[in-house]
Amino acid sequence: MTATLTGPAGRMQIARGLVALRERCGLTQVQVAQRAGVSKATVSRYEMWQDRARIRWATVKAIADACDASAEERDALVQVARSQADGWWVGNSAVPEWMDPLVSFEQEAEYEHVYANTVIPGLLQTREYALAIHQAREVRSPGDVIERMVDARMQRQGIFKREPPLHLWAVLDEAVLRRTVGSPAVMEEQLRHLHDVTQSPTVDIQILPFSAGAHAAGAGHFVILGRDDERNPLNSMAVVYIEMRRRGLYLDDGDDVGAYKLTFDYLRSQAADTSASLRLLAKARQELSHD
Repeated sequence: MTATLTGPAGRMQIARGLVALRERCGLTQVQVAQRAGVSKATVSRYEMWQDRARIRWATVKAIADACDASAEERDALVQVARSQADGWWVGNSAVPEWMDPLVSFEQEAEYEHVYANTVIPGLLQTREYALAIHQAREVRSPGDVIERMVDARMQRQGIFKREPPLHLWAVLDEAVLRRTVGSPAVMEEQLRHLHDVTQSPTVDIQILPFSAGAHAAGAGHFVILGRDDERNPLNSMAVVYIEMRRRGLYLDDGDDVGAYKLTFDYLRSQAADTSASLRLLAKARQELSHD
């Protein structure tokens, strides 16, 4: 079993692995705790990846052994626990704590699917666009704090230089193109950047035109991050991120993830195809240049 996930993605792998082992042997959390010599609260915490407390490999080993795991299963989970390390964003004051899982999942994901209906997604923003967004949101923050936030966003975009790079598929509501952020010049540069990144084989952008009318998403920006490993399901991951004001909601339940994946498939079918989307981008840029 290959175990390579780190950060919250690794915690998710450990949690799912321990839950699967416990359910396979038909034990309750209390029974596992008694067998492993730990508290029931510890078993519960290790089965919830959202908990930020430190993961100890010896505890993972004890719980896995208590669930009659094979040596291979136990050692794989222990390897994940041993490999946990903080990324550049952990402890970085410019990256809110609630965004820690999102950035971590991006490091491990093979693909990211985004629906945006208000602003350009962070991975596709130019620096000046990102600056204007942060200035609007962080009206009480000093300029140097905002600059550090923008620096962090630009550093986050380094994910495209990873090998293999993240594959990003974004469906943008036409309203995103029409809302002038910063100034017409900032917006024109941003739209040109969107056009340029579509030349990359790992970035797909579709525009959902106003003419599409009501659509599958209803409302609300969401992100799906995934990694598939058919040979080892525990090495796979799928999570939905929904951004709110100063907090983020993460959904990893299979039914929730499946519902959002279906919604994204519908959005892709309702959105303009690649060629038509490029024409919509060009038209929006042309109108800005005239302004």
